[in-house]
Amino acid sequence: MMIKTPGLSINFLKKECYTGSHCGTRYYLAAADGLIKACVYPEPWCFEATPEDQKTWKEFPFTQDGISDAVAWIDSSC
Repeated sequence: MMIKTPGLSINFLKKECYTGSHCGTRYYLAAADGLIKACVYPEPWCFEATPEDQKTWKEFPFTQDGISDAVAWIDSSC
């Protein structure tokens, strides 16, 4: 089952991070240094409360295709 990302766009990521959860995995997307930085981590904690050693990161181009690739990566991590 593919995650749903209502409201997620390049313009949104320029201003805000995007977070959510799917199948027991939480995710975080943010724009930084001309890239989309994606992170997955286990529930139950929020991003800030989860220890760094439990977070897995991957970077994608800051494009609409990069968003699609990041979402597919998150989905495959579930």
